[in-house]
Amino acid sequence: MSKWPDGARCALTLTFDFDAETNWISRDPENIKRPGTLSQGTFGANVGVPNILELLREENLPATFFIPGWVVENRTRQAEAILHAGHEVAHHGYLHRWVDPDFPDEEVEELEKGLHALQRHLGVRPKGYRSPAGETSSNLIKLLNERGFLYDSSLMDSVDPYYHMVENKQRGPIELPWHWSLDDAPFLLFAIKSPRPIFTNEHILSIWKAEFTAMYRRGLLCNIVMHPQAIGRPSRVEMLREFIAFTRQFEGVWYATCEQVASHWQGAVPFDADDPRYTPFISL
Repeated sequence: MSKWPDGARCALTLTFDFDAETNWISRDPENIKRPGTLSQGTFGANVGVPNILELLREENLPATFFIPGWVVENRTRQAEAILHAGHEVAHHGYLHRWVDPDFPDEEVEELEKGLHALQRHLGVRPKGYRSPAGETSSNLIKLLNERGFLYDSSLMDSVDPYYHMVENKQRGPIELPWHWSLDDAPFLLFAIKSPRPIFTNEHILSIWKAEFTAMYRRGLLCNIVMHPQAIGRPSRVEMLREFIAFTRQFEGVWYATCEQVASHWQGAVPFDADDPRYTPFISL
């Protein structure tokens, strides 16, 4: 029996981390003085997001956009366009700062400032969270649970959703795992200070198609992570279009937002505190 709605074979989430300039400011605050470096993020806002929204409209597909609070404040028009197009907006920190476990107060500040920005500028109380660059602390799930988050998408320890367990063996947020191999950033983002190869569309597609095919056969969640400043370039948009066309060849693919997946999981899969899969991930 399928664990997905209406007997679907697998779930596919198209997610976009709309970092804009914060991707570069958070790496090095001095980048605020370097318009050339920042322009990669500006491209993501001014060109990448419209290109992605057009593709999603043409393909009639939902998506989840994880947006830092600073981006909501400074690229409000683009964030509003995402929301008005019917896509989910989720939490992605405030300034895309990587969590430092030695400074828990800063982690709370990033979380709270991001929440405030989403509420103030978009009227959104997000259901989900994704940590910048996949960096977390042992406090993360506790913080999300206290603030009523339905799900997290920061960890790489599974290939299917699962429940986090918090204090007293209580059910916490649902995890929607991801992995670097299904993220466009390692293949496409480049910086002078951290140079790395820029890969061809064919290389990326070969990995994504193989991963999706294997996940489909096993009835899993395929969680694709993309960035408007990377996937939003013209040829990369066409690459995404080709990937979508490939997945449409498979019968029973559920194209969903992260919130839809987490909400369905919550209603369809019972939580068992004694299940060894639900490893506690709490403050030590």
